Amino acid sequence: MERIENKEMLNQLRDVNKERIDNSKCRVLICAGTGCLASGSGEIYEKIKELIGENPDVEVHFGPEIAHGDGPMEVKKSGCHGFCEMGPLMRIEPLGVLYTKVKLEDCEEIFEKTIKNGEIVDRLIYKQNGVEYPKQEDIPFYKKQTRLVLENCGRIDAEHIGESLANDGYQAFAKALFEMTPAEVVDVVMESNLRGRGGGGFQTGYKWKQVARQEEKIRYVVCNGDEGDPGAFMDRSIMEGDPHKMIEGMMIAAYAVGAQEGYIYVRAEYPLAISRLKKAIRDAEEAGLLGDNILGTDFSFHLHINRGAGAFVCGEGSALTASIEGNRGMPRVKPPRTVEKGLFEKPTVLNNVETYANVPMIILNGAQWYKGIGVESSPGTKAFAITGSVKNTGLIEVPMGTTLREVIFDIGGGIKGDGEFKAVQIGGPSGGCLMTPQLDVSLDFDSLKKLGAMIGSGGLVVMDDKTCMVEVARFFMNFTQNESCGKCVPCREGTKRMLEILERIVAGNGKVEDLDMLEELATTITDTALCGLGKSAALPVMSTLKMFREEYLEHVVDKKCKSGTCTALRKFVIDPEKCKGCSKCARNCPVSAISGQIREPFTIDADICIKCGACESACPFGAIHAES
Repeated sequence: MERIENKEMLNQLRDVNKERIDNSKCRVLICAGTGCLASGSGEIYEKIKELIGENPDVEVHFGPEIAHGDGPMEVKKSGCHGFCEMGPLMRIEPLGVLYTKVKLEDCEEIFEKTIKNGEIVDRLIYKQNGVEYPKQEDIPFYKKQTRLVLENCGRIDAEHIGESLANDGYQAFAKALFEMTPAEVVDVVMESNLRGRGGGGFQTGYKWKQVARQEEKIRYVVCNGDEGDPGAFMDRSIMEGDPHKMIEGMMIAAYAVGAQEGYIYVRAEYPLAISRLKKAIRDAEEAGLLGDNILGTDFSFHLHINRGAGAFVCGEGSALTASIEGNRGMPRVKPPRTVEKGLFEKPTVLNNVETYANVPMIILNGAQWYKGIGVESSPGTKAFAITGSVKNTGLIEVPMGTTLREVIFDIGGGIKGDGEFKAVQIGGPSGGCLMTPQLDVSLDFDSLKKLGAMIGSGGLVVMDDKTCMVEVARFFMNFTQNESCGKCVPCREGTKRMLEILERIVAGNGKVEDLDMLEELATTITDTALCGLGKSAALPVMSTLKMFREEYLEHVVDKKCKSGTCTALRKFVIDPEKCKGCSKCARNCPVSAISGQIREPFTIDADICIKCGACESACPFGAIHAES
């Protein structure tokens, strides 16, 4: 691509690429996000590309009501479509058809029927409650979303800068550069009340303003793409599916605060995101959108990628900057804060991927437009990764203020297996649990804070009535304790003690006093830990203790786990009416806890039994079951 020297050339390239897309005879967009690639979408892409390559002059017959160009057919690797439960996914334009759970053997039928003749392959379209949804926009999962940050994910070639330009990529940056002063850019972001999407919800514009007013003139812009929460992949999907949007947001921030260097910190477990970011940066540099004298002006900005080793604590600002500098990722005492002395002891703007991806829209459309979405105290949209016991898992984007009920039951399709909703863990290991009375709570920063929970980066783990909340608390505490950097005693030792208590409880050795000790430790850690991650480490335990105390008491007093999750609290029994005396259970028991005579009912010695379940699996008559 030739170097873009001014705004007019940028607009010309936008129009040229838009015309190419609009003139396409047919566009096949195959999800090439990490999830779909793991399910075989890479092979599907190659097969469709091969079929079209062998038929370059094939005619398409979509019917007179569907307009298409007379240009070539295009097969594209898109980013994540979000509907992960249904992957691999394939979108065919201009039909707007979305095929789900596509297999390699489906490709020839798709080519012959849909690509050539516009006919629907019924078995590949999404169905819900007996209703068929051939078009992506009509599927309830998508229809109830407001996709702004994720708008291009699944709709453009994630590895082609021209596709970004065709969708107004870098137009917001050009507007800021040619029509606004740096101070005006900061004011617009301030007025929009964009709050950080990384978890803290701090006002983005105020952070930028603090950096811009520092006396030190060497400043940095840093993007946190570490995303350490279990099950969260919002930032990953943006980096994989629309990397130029995030890069443009960083460039606008750099212009606003007078920075010439930027760093993207990405966890090494995101190889695809890193690969696409590298290509996006390289393409932008070749186009003159990054580097020296951007768009023919005296503004220069250079962007670098740093790979993190996967430390959860590096999601904290000062630990992240320490890691970029080549030091061990550990938080430091504040003040001074990152805006005053961040990367290399210089003033630093630090936001996460989703926050930067919001910025171009705000600059193009204005602060008032942005404030018209969501709620007054938390405007805009928020991306969530919804997982667990819900029918439609995946990545969604909804206006701030949307309720949990809408997310779980309207978009998520309800509880998997028609079970009953029990709770949702929101905000990852630093978040808390919400239950049925909170289903209608507004999903925004302030409303959740009042309930002792937080949006965090946007992870939502839905749990049904078969979930043990004590085990949930133990799981998250185990994660947090393993990820503690060890710098401060409250987090290093306190989380270890809490984990030991929780492990005793699920092992059947808990005492009532343990619950008081958990609460005391949780309060101490929250009040005295060094960084934000340590201060929120006990939230999952505190919220489950508050809302599901009866389950804790059941574990420590009755030595029972109603859900049957805690193996040590299960008791295996043999139904004498069903037992045929075949001895298969006794022969499979690793500790010889089962005895009896052939053709007579066998029995299990509960004192010897290790609750492994081998007997239950081995019994051909279903005579053995676990009592909770």
